[in-house]
Parts: sequence; structure tokens; C-alpha cells
Amino acid sequence: MSKRFTAGAVATATALALTVTGPTGPAGAEQTAARTFTVVAEEGVTADAAIAAIRAAGGSVVSRTDEVGIFQVSSDRADFAAKANATGALLGVSERKAIGRKPKLDRVEQEHLLAATRKAAKKPAKHKGLDPLDDKLWGLEMIRADKSRKIEPGDRRVKVGILDTGVDAGNPDIAPNFDWSLSRNFAPDLVDVDGPCEVASCVDPVGTDDNGHGTHVAGTIGAAANGFGISGVAPNVSLVELKGGQDSGYFFLDPVVNSLVHAANSGLDVVNMSFYVDPWLFNCTANPADAPEDQAAQRATIAAMKRALTYAHRKGVTLVGALGNNNEDLGAPRADDSSPNYGRDPYLRPIDNESCWNLPTEGPNVISVSSLGPSYKKSDFSNYGTEQTAVAAPGGWFRDGFGTDTYRTDANMILSAYPKHVLQEEGSVDADGNIVAGAETFVFKDCKANGECGYYTYLQGTSMAAPHASGVAALIVSKFGKKERRDGFGMDPKLVEQHLYRTAAERACPEPRLQQYRNEGRDETYDAYCAGSLNFNGFYGYGVIDAYAAVKTPLKPNARP
Repeated sequence: MSKRFTAGAVATATALALTVTGPTGPAGAEQTAARTFTVVAEEGVTADAAIAAIRAAGGSVVSRTDEVGIFQVSSDRADFAAKANATGALLGVSERKAIGRKPKLDRVEQEHLLAATRKAAKKPAKHKGLDPLDDKLWGLEMIRADKSRKIEPGDRRVKVGILDTGVDAGNPDIAPNFDWSLSRNFAPDLVDVDGPCEVASCVDPVGTDDNGHGTHVAGTIGAAANGFGISGVAPNVSLVELKGGQDSGYFFLDPVVNSLVHAANSGLDVVNMSFYVDPWLFNCTANPADAPEDQAAQRATIAAMKRALTYAHRKGVTLVGALGNNNEDLGAPRADDSSPNYGRDPYLRPIDNESCWNLPTEGPNVISVSSLGPSYKKSDFSNYGTEQTAVAAPGGWFRDGFGTDTYRTDANMILSAYPKHVLQEEGSVDADGNIVAGAETFVFKDCKANGECGYYTYLQGTSMAAPHASGVAALIVSKFGKKERRDGFGMDPKLVEQHLYRTAAERACPEPRLQQYRNEGRDETYDAYCAGSLNFNGFYGYGVIDAYAAVKTPLKPNARP
């Protein structure tokens, strides 16, 4: 009997990859070079019916994810998308296509490398009992993770998924906590956007990261407290690589969905998502600025992400997402001039808040995290708003500290693990593994007696704030989780979320509520109004996450935040 794709009926089988043979399309259809599509079935449509519709439109199913009704399809028919969108069995089609690679340096996360001027920071005071570079991790102190580990450093049975660009398991701070058995790569290299493949299969081995972003996230969550390098918020939990992002930094729908389904089926406890699904900053159901084919593709993305997030949550996964670096109120979004970010030139699109979503952060059951600088001010780039901000966390802000000697210093950002070869590609580490002159303020190296070394660098963004919250969520599961069927261990994600909110440190809106960043060199597009009360507001949500309070405060099921 065929499985039906309904929101209410959650499947339990693992994702199944298969090739469907047979006719590939209608006779006489114009042929082109084979292209790759992600196809989403309508609610209630059987797998057999969906595959039949795909074949009738001229497609061949390469793989399928039954849990959420998604198919990866190849077709050489020029009219495949139009035909597939016209059938009642399929909700929509999204094509994967690209015209080039993303810029080598991210304008927000690596702002310090693009800045014309910056200053060296004063050497911070040493923290006793922590790892050598922890004195540079002001975020640990802000959320009291330096104290929480004395009560609960994390439980090895708690598994945190890093849905990102990969994880460098060779870093001595990552290696002790890396889970090889559950880690997977769902994002094969695409030459058009990632450059030449590093291996013949174009599937990078698990435990590697050719971008750096995922390794940085993993280090913040769970770098080992081993007297080496840095330590993470939850230094004893297990880290699971879910490679859903390309080496270039793009995150396509199919790898992201498959990562979430794998996390659900593998019993992961927390998944960190520091990205948005490309190519649309906002996916809209029927944006008048978009062509009908693009509208269908976005509806497919919305449905697929909502199904995958709901499926993972129902299977016990706490979902944490970065709020975004577009310095806007997600409850009143501006027009979008950055999408699509690949395939063709972007164009201006009005964004209707009722019918457009920034995914995954605006998806169901996602804990959305805003970014703070060391002064507790909202980072100028961070999104905000009472509609989506759940909690705030240290994400770094290069321009924090105006009027002091900390202004525009690297130390205002978040230090974490980073792959050596990526630093070499960026030019801050030489071929012999030495930090080059001029990079000593933002790249660090720690080596063991046997010559094994780890590398670390600064980044900033809500991508760096989210893993702090994921780490605290993992501590909550470690402290209050229970044994589940067989050898399982976990905690209802609703209770994790509730406890995270209830133990966050409340913080009132600043005065004046309209924050401007003129002193920091930002124009009026960065102006941000903080609405709400002490208990909940658009900058801090329920408050700044507090690891110590989270593990020290007794769990109270059904208590209000």
C-alpha cells in the first residue's frame, strides 16, 4: 500500500533513494541538457501517483524522501517544469541552477576582513579553569556557560546536528565529540557554484568542511573542554554533521530537507540551522513580481520546509534557527532586492508578511535567535521583531563599543574553530601552517606536544548567535532528558523550548526605543524600533539565553515563559 503525504500522518521509514526507469516524457517534447529539479507532491497524493505525474511531465526520479513527499528529478525536457506545475498531483517544482560562486568573503560575517580600518583589542583577562583561548570567548561569560558546566557540561547521549557546510572533524577540539556513525553529507559538490570537486564522486567525505561556516558553528556548540584551544557551550555533547550546505555557502531545498529527515529518523536531539534556503530570501505563495513558475517553486519550498520541520519536531528534535542578517523587522519586511541570489539577476520584489516566509527561521517550531554584541546591544545587522524573535544570544558585532578602545576590534566578534585549509585559501595562514603577518589579531593556532594543531578565527552574525542557543538547548536535554525506548535518550522539544524561554535573562528595550547606528557608520536603513515589554520584546524576545539558569532551575512542565 502506498504511503500518503499528509501533515497528520507522520511516516517512520528512512528516506529511500531509487532510480525510476521507463519513458522519460511525452513524444515530441523539446530536449535540452538534463537539469535537476526538486518536486513536491500535493497533500494526500500517493507516491505512485506523484511518480506517474513526474514521468508524464518528462522527468525521471533520482531519489525520493517519502516522509515529506519530496522527489529529486532529472529531466532533459524544456517544458518539464511547466507541465509538472500544471498537474494536480504535484504542488510545485524548484530547479537547481546557478551562474557563479558566492563572494569569497561574506560582507556581514567577515566584515572585519573587509574593513578599511580596525584596531587591536586589549588582551582580555585569563579565565581560570577553562581552555587556553576561552579568555577570548566573551559569549561564554555573557550566557554564563563558564559556570553552567560545573553543574552540567553535557551528556554524550545528547546529539546535536550541525545542518551546515560540513564539520572539520580533524580539529582537536571537534574530534573528541564528533559522531562518525550518524554524520552524513547530503550536498554533493556542484561545479557551477562550488568549483572543481575535491574527490572523484563530488561527495566530500564526512568530517570535512571546505567552507568553514559549519565548523565555526560546531565549535561554539560543543568544542571539547580538554585543555586545548577553546571550549563550547556544551563541551560534552555529541556533534553530528548534517551537510546540507554547498561548499560555496548555498543551501538548496533538497539537501536541507533530507538533512532534517535524517536528523528525525536518527534520534537527534537538537539541530542548528544558521542559514536560509536559497535562492529566495523570502518565499512567497503568489508574489505579483514573480513569474508563475517562480511562484510555484516558492510554494513548493514553503510546503517542503514546513513538512520537514514539523516531521523533525514530532520526532523529538529541538530546532534552532538564525534570525538573519538583513537588519529588518521580520514582522514588517522591506522590499527584497537580493533575490533570486543565483540563476539570474535579482530584482525588486514587494514582500507581503502574510504570504511570504524567510525559511527556516519563520518555519513551524523553530526557535529564532537574534544577535548581540559584547555590550548587549542588538548587532546592527541582526533581524528583529516581536513576530519572530524568540531569544537573543551573543553573535558578535565588530562595530560595538563606539567611543571606547574596543570599537571596530576583532575581539567584538565570535571566536571558534575553523579549517586550516580554508584559512590558507583566504590568505591568513601560509602553506606551512603559520599565521601570516597582519592576521594575528583574528586567527589563532594552538598545538599539542605531538604537533597536532587546531585553528580558530572570528566571525559575526546571527549564524554565530544560534549555536549559543543550540548549546544551551543541548544542556537542557542533558540535564532533564530521560531514557527513551531501547537505548534512546531525549526530551520533548516543547519542554526544551519552554525551559529555554523561562530561564532566559529578561532584558528591556533600550531607550530611546528607536535605535540608530549613525555613530557606527550606518544609514537610516539600519534604524530599528524595539517594540514590546520587559517580558518579551522585538530585540531580545524572552531574554538573553542563560546556560547557568537553564541547568540550575528546576524543570516546570507547562509553566509559562
